[in-house]
Amino acid sequence: AGIRNQTNHLILFNVFQPEDLMNMQHCNLLCLPENYQMKYYFYHGLSWPQLSYIAEDENGKIVGYVLAKMEEDPDDVPHGHITSLAVKRSHRRLGLAQKLMDQASRAMIENFNAKYVSLHVRKSNRAALHLYSNTLKFQISEVEPKYYADGEDAYAMKRDLAHMADEKPFGSVCLWCWRHWEF
Repeated sequence: AGIRNQTNHLILFNVFQPEDLMNMQHCNLLCLPENYQMKYYFYHGLSWPQLSYIAEDENGKIVGYVLAKMEEDPDDVPHGHITSLAVKRSHRRLGLAQKLMDQASRAMIENFNAKYVSLHVRKSNRAALHLYSNTLKFQISEVEPKYYADGEDAYAMKRDLAHMADEKPFGSVCLWCWRHWEF
């Protein structure tokens, strides 16, 4: 799918490919205090290749990504987890994070029949909390004390995916079409 940003540049959304991993990690390092070793990106890419997405500018530079997976608890209902979401500062407040999250969530439903998606967010991250709570309709399910390496607490949040499961899926043909439309 594509979105035009404030300077009228097209932003493309695609399922991430193995060749995107280095640039995803670079985006992570620029945007977030939580960083991952390359093997963690490979693990997601090999295990759930259809769940992580990138946003790239007209020059093919990654300006945002969502790294997602399915939780593997056989006793629980199928549900996904957002491991990491990042959008470069220069491209924030354009709806990219929402589109990345919605695409990952829809892929969880279509491929794994996910009922909800979870994530963790720093209690101090007001911008992310606003996005998750107000825009994406996540609910805080619990507080996880000292979740982050620096000792900060996290909110564990969940988003019910029932409303998305009822919507018409946009399948691979429509994803291809979206890449050529302007929003």
